[in-house]
Order: sequence, then structure tokens, then C-alpha cells
Amino acid sequence: MTRIPFPKMKYPLIAILRGLKPAETEGVVGALIEEGFTAIEIPLNSPDPFRSIEIAAKMAPAGCLIGAGTVLSTEQVNALEAAGGRLMVSPNVEPDVISLAAAKGMVTMPGVFTPTEALAAARAGATGLKFFPASVLGPSGIQAIRAVLPPELIIAAVGGVSETNFADYAKIGVNSFGLGSSLYKPGMTAADVAARARITLEAYDRVYRGAA
Repeated sequence: MTRIPFPKMKYPLIAILRGLKPAETEGVVGALIEEGFTAIEIPLNSPDPFRSIEIAAKMAPAGCLIGAGTVLSTEQVNALEAAGGRLMVSPNVEPDVISLAAAKGMVTMPGVFTPTEALAAARAGATGLKFFPASVLGPSGIQAIRAVLPPELIIAAVGGVSETNFADYAKIGVNSFGLGSSLYKPGMTAADVAARARITLEAYDRVYRGAA
């Protein structure tokens, strides 16, 4: 079993850019990186997603993690590799998808909701687990499931998470998040996204670093 580690990041946050168009990619991704985001996910139900991933991967500095969300098949893993992506996020647990992505050296974050799914993903070699929708499980639900998981797994809360509830998750030791509509919605400008990113990271610093 191959388990690719999650890279060390100042902010273990994944920006989820669902609906991003290739023409917007350079501006939006550039704004996020400039503000301090170093992990970018472009879901495959976005317009021409592999083109956007290719643009983002080519422009991102070393150390940034660029990849795809809503990855459902091994064919999509191969296309992601061809586009230069190194992050594979899926909404479900498909062992063949996880293991192929890991074999290609990708960071893998499958979506889980139950202990059965979480342990299956761990057995398949997932880097970490995306608890989704976190708004339904809540911190207490994630904490209960986490107790039976391998301690080296990264745990991320995704779905209904924003800067307004970081503190709730900090209480259970979760510090990694996937952030979607709180950061980006189709139609937002790069300046809009930069402003949202700034607010988000300032809130993260307050909760996790005690910054004023």
C-alpha cells in the first residue's frame, strides 16, 4: 500500500473552485496563491476542468498542490496526471481510484461520512480523509470516527465550513479544511476571491495561531 504524505503547509486549506472556467483560472488561482493558499482543487464538473488544471499547474510555484475534485474513475486519474495535477479529491471511496492516484505520487483525499468508508479509504492508502458534509456530521461526529482511524491520516472537514466555524473544529484538533463557496462562486472576480481569501486566512490565524 502506497500512502503519499500531505505536504507541510502554512495553511492546510484546500480552495475548491467549482465552476471555474479556463479563462478565469490564471487570475483566480493567482489571487489565491498570492494571499497564501497553496492547495487548489478544480472539480471535474467545472467547465473544461483539465484545461484549467493544466493552466494552474503550470503557473503555480513549487510547493503548491494543484489538482482535481469529483474524481470518479481511473480514466480521470490518468487525465489528471496528464494535466500536471498532484492532488486527487473524490466524493466517495473507490479503492482503485485511490490506489492508482497514490501509485502516481498524488496526494489523495477521498470523501467519507461513516467509519466503514473512512477505514476503507485508509486501507486503500489515502493520504487523508475528507469528511463530507461536515455540516451534517459536525465536530462531534468527526471526533467520534477519528478515534478509530490511523493517527497519521490527515483529517479535513468539507461542506458548510467557513471562517465562521474554524473555532468549533479547532476544539477537536481538526485544522485542515476544504473551502468552496465561502471562497469562490462562479462569477466572482479575482479581486473578490482575494478579499475572501484574506478574510479566511486572517480568521485561521486568529483561531490557530492566536494572532490578533
